[in-house]
Amino acid sequence: MKKQRHLLAGTLLMSVICAVPALAQDYDLVINNGRVMDPETLYDDIANVGIKDGRIVAITKDALTGAETVDATGHIVAPGFIDTHFHWQTPIGYRVGLRDGLTSSMDFEAGCAGSYVAAWYEARAGVSHANYGCAVSHELARAVVLDGAEGDFLVNGPIAALETRKKSGWSVTRPTLEQGNAILEEIDKGLQAGAPGIGSTVGYMREGVSSREMFEVQKVGARYGRPTGAHTRYTLGTDTTENNGAQELVANALALGAPAIVLHFNNPGWRLAQQMIVGLQEQGHNIWGEIYPYAAGSTTLNASFLQPDSWVEQLGNRYEDTVLDPVTNEYYTLETFKTDMAANPTKPIVVFKMPAEDAPKWLTLKGVTVASDALPPEPYFGPWDIPLDQLGNTHPRAAGTRGITIRFGREHNIPMMQLISILSYNAAKHLGDTGLKAMQERGRIQTGMVADIVVFDPETFTDNSTYEKGAVPSTGMKAVIVNGQVALRDDKVLPVFAGQPIRFDPEDTPRFVPVSVEAWNAEFSTGMPSDFTALPADGGN
Repeated sequence: MKKQRHLLAGTLLMSVICAVPALAQDYDLVINNGRVMDPETLYDDIANVGIKDGRIVAITKDALTGAETVDATGHIVAPGFIDTHFHWQTPIGYRVGLRDGLTSSMDFEAGCAGSYVAAWYEARAGVSHANYGCAVSHELARAVVLDGAEGDFLVNGPIAALETRKKSGWSVTRPTLEQGNAILEEIDKGLQAGAPGIGSTVGYMREGVSSREMFEVQKVGARYGRPTGAHTRYTLGTDTTENNGAQELVANALALGAPAIVLHFNNPGWRLAQQMIVGLQEQGHNIWGEIYPYAAGSTTLNASFLQPDSWVEQLGNRYEDTVLDPVTNEYYTLETFKTDMAANPTKPIVVFKMPAEDAPKWLTLKGVTVASDALPPEPYFGPWDIPLDQLGNTHPRAAGTRGITIRFGREHNIPMMQLISILSYNAAKHLGDTGLKAMQERGRIQTGMVADIVVFDPETFTDNSTYEKGAVPSTGMKAVIVNGQVALRDDKVLPVFAGQPIRFDPEDTPRFVPVSVEAWNAEFSTGMPSDFTALPADGGN
């Protein structure tokens, strides 16, 4: 019955559109004869799409002409793909992402230091191929307060972590109450500047971040109604600890009435995580999870869970068949791991952690989003049109996440509407429900929506990146339209910089409220003396 209602809505939508005549000169761009797919209404039919002033203004079977035309015969016309976990926030990253159909990229994990969020957005205005957004960073707030991190490099957002991680206070230090409040205030500055949410790498900071601190971090986001995305506390871990970490994030969100994103839960225990998330969604909670369709992940050498006492002794892994150096394409040994750790502790590496046959299964999950967790190869910065053969190696998900999703769909008979939903609409829906207008207008092919659109051949669009050559772009994109402008034609990225910011409007005043023993006692006890207990930013309680 639900599907029938969606189909009826799509039919009614088309009848209204077709009833409105359109003049040829009204359109800046026309996409003709494509299989138009809208995941929200489940509309799926051959039609023509008219675009003007950056928005979709007609979807019809009537013939259309315009100033510019894309012949989509034999191709799918779908909402532009959205990635909420894209660390490669540079001109080169946007370019490679465009080849993969990525029209909107955000980072809800590593994020940007709160004091630099405004400058991060300013640096991308008018020079970005795709839409861009960045959460405010829990990790970098700790680096600023506990390690004294400062300098213009912090405007680099997630890439700044490659510098701040050279120290360890951000990861292992339990802050005092005063330090804890300073961390929370730095996060609030980013939300005040319009960051779409909070990104937390608590799984890299499990020694330093108490359960109290994580709760207070999410409370900062809750005051703005914005989500916290987290690399959860015990990732990587076992099928028990992985879910315990997800449960911490979710329990906090439920207690605070706040949205939350369980980042890359495609790890041991993923079936329980999915069941828990779907159940909460059915109860009306704005909590969702993401996956990437690869058996391996990527991180830096000094990740706490990769150290011998955790990776080998506790989890029972061997470096020789799980941890790959993407530069040499050789697996580490304990000895070479220790050598590289001493020489370059923030060196990116690849970690094999799940059976390869699980990856297509994740693409069938209800309600998930596909996100790449794309780490940039070197050089991190440079002109957008740098020859791609000059890029270093990285995890193949940086360049191929969307391509492999569509390819796996072909190979495993996954319905195209499911793939389009998890690549685009699902992320837009959840973020839009937080009040983020830029996402309320994207992820859909409907009149009035922003014209972020991909046109691709469902039989040939594919990934080309591998673990040996991770930055090779996908192929098979006929066109990628960003805010109504053609930014890619026939796999060629054009010098069109139509990307817009994905953010909330900045606010004049902060919403920060410091944590205090007195306030806690007044709210949660019947008159406990202030010297009766201590409440450092981790509680001691």
